[in-house]
This record gives sequence, structure tokens and C-alpha cells, in this order.
Amino acid sequence: YFTYLVERLAERGAGHVKVYGGGGGVIVPEEIAELGSLGVHIFSPQDGQRLGLPGMINQLVAECDIDLAAGGADLEALRAGSPAALARAITVLEQGSSPTLVEGVRAAASATTTPVLGITGTGGSGKSSLTDELVRRLRRDSQDKLRIAVLAIDPTRRRGGGALLGDRIRMNSIDPDVVFFRSLATRDSGHQVPEALDDVIAACKAAGFDLIVVETPGIGQGDAAIVPHVDISLYVMTPEFGAPSQLEKIDMLDFADVIAVNKYERRGAEDARRDVARQIVRNRGAFGTPWEEMPVFGTSAARFDDDGVSALYQYLKSLLVGKGLGDFEGVLPVVDGRTSTGLVGILPRGRERYLAEIAETVRAYHAATERDAALARRLQQLEATRELLSSSDETSAVDAVSELIATTTRELSTGVVAQLEAWPALRDSYVGDEQVYVVRGNEIRTPLTHTTLSGTHVPRVALPRDDEAGALVRFIRSENLPGYFPFTAGVFPFKRTGDAPARMFAGEGDAARTNRRFHLLSEGQPATRLSTAFDSVTLYGRDPSPQPDIFGKVGTSGVSIATVDDMHDLFAGFDLCSPTTSVSMTINGPAPAILAMFLNTAIDQQLATFRDVEGRDPDASEADEIRARALATVRGTVQADILKEDQGQNTCIFSTEFALRCMADIQEWFIEHSIRNFYSVSISGYHIAEAGANPISQLAFTLSNGFTYVEAYLARGMKIDDFAPNLSFFFSNGMDAEYTVLGRVARRLWAVAMRDKYGASERAQKMKYHV
Repeated sequence: YFTYLVERLAERGAGHVKVYGGGGGVIVPEEIAELGSLGVHIFSPQDGQRLGLPGMINQLVAECDIDLAAGGADLEALRAGSPAALARAITVLEQGSSPTLVEGVRAAASATTTPVLGITGTGGSGKSSLTDELVRRLRRDSQDKLRIAVLAIDPTRRRGGGALLGDRIRMNSIDPDVVFFRSLATRDSGHQVPEALDDVIAACKAAGFDLIVVETPGIGQGDAAIVPHVDISLYVMTPEFGAPSQLEKIDMLDFADVIAVNKYERRGAEDARRDVARQIVRNRGAFGTPWEEMPVFGTSAARFDDDGVSALYQYLKSLLVGKGLGDFEGVLPVVDGRTSTGLVGILPRGRERYLAEIAETVRAYHAATERDAALARRLQQLEATRELLSSSDETSAVDAVSELIATTTRELSTGVVAQLEAWPALRDSYVGDEQVYVVRGNEIRTPLTHTTLSGTHVPRVALPRDDEAGALVRFIRSENLPGYFPFTAGVFPFKRTGDAPARMFAGEGDAARTNRRFHLLSEGQPATRLSTAFDSVTLYGRDPSPQPDIFGKVGTSGVSIATVDDMHDLFAGFDLCSPTTSVSMTINGPAPAILAMFLNTAIDQQLATFRDVEGRDPDASEADEIRARALATVRGTVQADILKEDQGQNTCIFSTEFALRCMADIQEWFIEHSIRNFYSVSISGYHIAEAGANPISQLAFTLSNGFTYVEAYLARGMKIDDFAPNLSFFFSNGMDAEYTVLGRVARRLWAVAMRDKYGASERAQKMKYHV
């Protein structure tokens, strides 16, 4: 990789760029020496011990501390459009060390009509994200026929003297062939823009760019420093500006050509836009113009394909064309209106406290348990008292006790008396040799004891010996028998006595190689439990490529899957619709695409089986029936837990909100097609633990993620009993004492919340998880 990087730098005329690496013991001394001969400085573990982290940083900074303007700038290469020449020219202009260059770029710029768009606003208003979205729309609309230069200015810290220069991390649309991006520091100018800004803009004009965008740092109320340097100014703000009277103090509202109230999804945004627009009416003296016609737009730059941003882009485009931007026939559809529409969040307004409500529900359940335990104890004592008094002549006392019994019974929670009355029969059902129960319509006969090597018959389910009513109520509501609410001891009445086949985990190289590994692992097993690991190229939603930095990761630590044909090869020879076959796929960011490939593979297998048996293709009706049957019978899990990725991993190839919408789309589709045996998400605590969580915080994060999915799906109009059975969980294990009860706590919390908070059915109350 380092060799490839050095070669690429040399090809781009940047051989002077220094390359450093290190941080571990993977690179051996021979490789360090070889890379050193190529100009790559690798810090070894020994360097780390000798220098420490500050020492290595100081050495790196010292070696890179050179005068970047010493070589001057190539004006001819700049005018020819060389990005490297422009980058060097900007550095020279910032240092003010070449009057000749200044004269040259000013002369070249004077012959152009390139418009300059200035984007400014308060800190944290989303200027960088909005800039990126505007650039993306301009590129799409012009079909990359225009060249754009983006100058992002960051403030220099007065005490430390450094500048973050981090706006580029928000930029996803800056293809180097079309967009030139440069971060600038204000240096010690004392203003929000560097002193050389006009000359830097002139250099971009001289380089032949069609549009120049200047983004400033966050500004205060009385700052409008960008206005003299640009042709069109855009002021970006958020709905949280305080009282409407604060708008009188914002200088940019006097000078900005366009205003964007960004983060329009926030509460109060519509009122904020109205107040800003009315302020613009007053500032411009346009009292005969409705406030709705003022150039104030409501945008949500963080939202994919936001129509408010599109409306803003269209308006800015018309202004920029009037300032010299080359007119072009756009391909983007025209957007009506000036605000973002359809801003329904993942969770509707009013549901922000769902986790607090769940916590209150669980606390209330446990409080009711203690109250009912005390009442049941009192009821048992009163009944015993009445029985004793009945043998005497104290009829008045018996009547008084009977009245107390009736009052106490009414105070008990619904169902407690019935549970106490049913307990003797339930307890007796666990006495004997076997018990019969039904699962999905199938009668299951289960022995009630296990015989040890010494011949002792040990009950498989231990029953409480205490007949005291308070203790029984506490047991029934907090623990209960396996298979009974709140399922603390388990969601099934009994545990399996035999071992299930081990998880058949594989993923290496191409699909055919992993397929061979799957067949090796599953040979002779009564059930096929395939668990698929994908390579990092697939995990990040990329296609295999001969490009060296991609090629080296293809098929490493996972299988490479890029097409449906790859998926066919991966599971060749396995009947994906067999009741003894299940498939787990560890993939998150691109899970929708990979899941679609898998389900199509399962369907294609069944269609192929029909052709083999019948000797013909199925007709349309038969094909639909085969697809429906395949989807109803295919078994397995796709991880697809994007909240966990956001918190503890990093394969977030889409925004979290967009990914959650995709997850909801998938679950809705599962419901429509009656997919009950395949889990649409594996809500993972394992990876939360990998990121450093202890057992308690692991469970807290994992359950909160699970309940977030519940709320998101409910907000989409799905019914709790339709989607809850498709949710599964995944926890880690360890030596900490809390791990021994993690599953019990999780099951009880989930069951109580699902029943008492969401009104879910018994099946939805039963948490499914593996460790």
C-alpha cells in the first residue's frame, strides 16, 4: 500500500509529499528499511518506546516544517488549469511573498466573469453540509460540465495559532476532476476572512473555474465580512435564534441576497422562517411584498435529496447566471415551494421520551409486584384468620374480616388472584415423568427429570417450595416458570437436551472458495447453520477492483460478493428453503442490497427445482406461488443493525436516518410477503461490547436500540405483533458476574415493556437472542 501511495503521488507531480506510517508491530524491520529507501518513514514499536507519542509527533512536524512558498508558483500552469499549480499559488498568495504572482492572477482574473458565491452563517448551522449539497446539485444539473472551486475558511485560534481546517469531512461531492477544494485559515487577519482572500479568488478565476464558492467560519450577529468579496451571498442560520427581536441585530440580514433556515426539521422552524422573512421585509422596506416571497428558504441539508435544498439551489442558480455563470439546460426537475416537505422524522414529535417511558413502565411493574406481594400476604393472613374465627361464635368478627378480604382482593392487580389460584395445578403439572405442551401446533412430549450418572432424578425445572402468598406473587411476577411471562427463566418451557450443530462460520476469498468451506463444515450434520462473513470491500458497499488499495482487500477476512451470481455460487448445493437450513449474514451498511441478492437466490433455487422436476418453466401463477412459498420458508438472519454501527462500528455507508428508513422498508416488505422465519435485524450487543462496553452498558445500549426500532416501525404504521417476531438480539459473553444474568434481565425488561407499554402479544413479548 505504501509503495502504491508513493507511486501515485509521483504520478500526480506530488513526489515532494512526505509519507509516514506506524502504530503497530505488523511491519517488520526489513519492510521498514525497504519502505525507507522509497522515502516512507515508518515509526516502529521501538520508536514508540524511545520517543513516545509526543516525540513521534514532534519529529513528524519538524521534518514537515518547510517553507511551502519557497519554490514560487507556476502562473502558466495555473492558467492552464493545473490543480497542483493552483494549490501552490494559493499557498504563495497566503504568505504574500510574490508580488509578481499577485499581479499575474489579478490580470488574468480581470478578463473573466466567473461569479463568486459566499456562504456564511452561525457556527453549527450546517454550512458545510449545505455547501456540499449545493455542489452536488450543480454537478448533477450541469452533468459535470462546469468546474467548481470551493474555498472553506476556518478560524485560527488566537492562543494556539492553529486552525482545524475540517470542513472537508462534510464534503461527499468534491470529485477532484470537477471540483477543487481548499481549506484556508484566517491566520492573524483579525477578521472572518483571510487578508489574501481576494487574490485567492482571483487565482481560482485565472485557473478557469466556472464558479467559486467561499464558505466562511461561523460568524456573530454583527459580522458581514464576506459581502465585499463575493457576488452573491447566502446566509445560513437555524431556527434557534432566540426571540424575534434578536433578528434586528443580525447584520447579514441586511446584506444577504438569500437566507436559508437550515435544520428545518426542528421544532419551530416554520415560525422561524416566517419571522426571518418578515425581518427581511422590514430591512428592505418591501412592505408591499408578502413575506412568503422573500428569498428565505427552509432547508434540511442532512436529509437525502431534500426538496428545500433543491429549491434553494434553483434560486441561487438563477442569481448566479445573472452574475456570469454559464447558462445550461439543467436536468434536475423544478421544485415548487421554498421549504423542505415530508420532514417526518424517524420518530414522530411527542415520542422523544420513549426510553424514559419504558423505564417508568418497568419501574411501575416492579413497584406493583412489591405492592401485590404485600397485599397477597395480607390476603392469605386474613383468610387464615377468617378460617380460625369461623369455628367460633364471633360472627361480627368474621364479617369484618370478610369485608377486609374483599377490599384487599380488589386492591390486587388484575390477574394476581387467578395466578395464585392456578398455581397448585401448575405446580402439579411438573410432577411426574413427562409433560406435554404445544409449539406451533405440534405436540411436544418432554421428560420432566434428568438422570445423573449416579442415578439421581433431578427435576429439569426447580419449583419454589414456599407456599407463602407474598413470595409466590414475587416469584410469578419477577421470575416465573420457563415459558411464562415475564420469561425471565426462558421463553420456552424447557431447554433442549441435545446439542444443536455448531455455527458453520466461513468467509474467505471468492464465493466458490467459501462455498467449498461451507460444504466441509456442514458435511454429516443434521442441520445446516451457515454463518457468512463478508470482506471489507463488500461491507462498505464497494465493487471489487484491480486498483491496488481495493484489490488487496478483496476476499480478505470475508467473502467477496458483488452480484446475484456471486450469491448463487456462495450457496450452491444448499437448499435455502429447507427447514433444516438457516443462513446468518454479518452485514450492515449494504444489508438491503445483500439481503435482496440472498432472497433472489433462494427464489431462483426453487424456480430451478421446478424446472428440473417438471421439465418446463413455471407459468406466471406458478412462479408467483413459488416465490411466495420460498419467502415464507427461508430461514436465517441478516444483521442490518445500523444503530450499533453508528455507536460502536463504522460501516455506515448511508446516513443513519436514511439507513433506518431502509430497515423499515425491509420490515414492511417482510410483513407484506409473510416472511416469518427470517429475522430482518440482529440487534447486536456483541459489537457494543467490542467497542468497550461492560455487560450493563452493553445491555442498556442494545435494548435502547431495539426499542428505537420498535418506535420507528410503529411510526411507519406497522403493528407491533406484525414486526416484533422478526427482531432478534445478539449479546457477548465473558467472565464478569453480570454476564450470568444478562439474558434473564434482557428477557424480563423486553417482555414487560412489550406487554405493558406497547400492548404486544405473547409471541412478541418473547425475546429471541443468541450469545
